Amino acid sequence: MREFLLKWLSNAIALLAVAYILPGVSVERWLSLLVAALVIGLLNAFLRPILIFLTLPVNLLTLGLFTLVINGFMFYLAAWLVKGFQVSGFLSAFVAALLFSIISFLLNLLIVRK
Repeated sequence: MREFLLKWLSNAIALLAVAYILPGVSVERWLSLLVAALVIGLLNAFLRPILIFLTLPVNLLTLGLFTLVINGFMFYLAAWLVKGFQVSGFLSAFVAALLFSIISFLLNLLIVRK
């Protein structure tokens, strides 16, 4: 349970950093930030593997680069689902998802126990 809360918090911090860095991404309230981080995590845990499996031929043809498009779609879908979390367009969602992944990965490296 502790690891889940730490990952959720690190994702919320990563999302806050993305909203601060990119002008096309905004979060209105702290509650929206926490809910958006949770929704992004749930979408990545449950819907993303299904989409990757369904788009496997395209992923193979693009040598895995289509996964970046799927990540952008997940980010855009989370913005559509969560009130108070806005993304101005798919290009902003694409860049935000890439930046979110990098920041979240780095934060999770700091949190992981050895």
